[in-house]
Amino acid sequence: MSMERWRREGGSVAAMRRMAQRALPRPVFDFADGGAEDEGTLRANESAFDAVEFLPKPLEGTDARDLSVELFGRRLALPVIVGPTGLAGLFWPQGEIATARAAAAAGTAYCLSHGSVCTLEELAAGGASPRWMQVFVYRDRGFTDELTDRAAAAGYDALVLTIDNQLLGNRERDARNGFSIPPRLRLSALPSLMTSLPWLLRMAPEFKTITFGNYVRPGEAADPAALAAKMASLLDPSMSWKDVARVRERWRGPLLLKGILHPDEAARAVDAGVDGIIVSNHGGRQLDGAVASFRALPPIVERVDGRIPVLMDGGVRRGADVVKALALGARCCLVGRPVLWGLAVAGEAGAAHVLDIFRREIDRVMGLLGAAGIDALGPHLLAPRPDLDSWKAARPPAGPVRKMKDASE
Repeated sequence: MSMERWRREGGSVAAMRRMAQRALPRPVFDFADGGAEDEGTLRANESAFDAVEFLPKPLEGTDARDLSVELFGRRLALPVIVGPTGLAGLFWPQGEIATARAAAAAGTAYCLSHGSVCTLEELAAGGASPRWMQVFVYRDRGFTDELTDRAAAAGYDALVLTIDNQLLGNRERDARNGFSIPPRLRLSALPSLMTSLPWLLRMAPEFKTITFGNYVRPGEAADPAALAAKMASLLDPSMSWKDVARVRERWRGPLLLKGILHPDEAARAVDAGVDGIIVSNHGGRQLDGAVASFRALPPIVERVDGRIPVLMDGGVRRGADVVKALALGARCCLVGRPVLWGLAVAGEAGAAHVLDIFRREIDRVMGLLGAAGIDALGPHLLAPRPDLDSWKAARPPAGPVRKMKDASE
């Protein structure tokens, strides 16, 4: 598909998803698109935004809107960050590096997944910034320490400790499709492959190098199936706040906890010295039936009370979704699947296009609301709802949060 055509047809995130579905073999598309079990939480993440309506004040608008936001001492050009998504290099050659470049060009941060195809050092060598690194709590705490130290040595700006992966979610689409790394070209997959020949021609030379780069040790085979089994065996359901304290002590830069849904855990994260939290249910890929991230956001904002920034991910598909989350107290939103869809369609240019969709939509919504900047957003621009009354009065004031440690200290 020509650049002119995909730009013309891909005017929204939903359109880019449809184009990615046509461009990818079904098992690869479903790997990104699917969720756990009946996918109820996956659907709820998106539909939760529909329950909140805007209450515009158009006579307070301006000709130009400021979409920038300060986070951990850095000014981001827009309140959208690229969240960690495993195996982005399966959607386009060097997918993680391409997406990091797109994020840097858009003036925002990119978070590398622990399960990236490239190593964290390879991504850092490209110079894209700001860059964040995702880590887990492993049974082998030494490996958690190792990834943390590698991220520090490679100059990552923040560490994202993901806590909702203590067991692997039951992702039934992957099981039905026989999804594997690298993809096995079975006869049953032929119809899908025939409609995704450009992807196959692009990726076939990469199959021998697709693996989980951060888990390969010198002298060890890079067999992805063996590494996937190793990763699953390393997950530890007995992780605790002691492990958060261990990472906090080791990592001197901004530390975020990703996977917070309960207000009590949010409050305890503040007490534990965490610098930020990400309200998240892992994109509906772990516990099906978990609350939608957007629904979980207001009580967490209330409990945190402005002491540290609250971010969120899950179901963000429109600039309007971002604006609603910010009006409810989020500092930024992370997006994962939308950027993968753009990457699958056109590589770095596709990822950049998706970020530009969010930029244009956020700007348009803010203009129609009468909001000149991010700090002008708040509950007063949302239609009243009884279930929101308990926290509206406690909405933390907009502006800088407490000073964070610099990652270079």
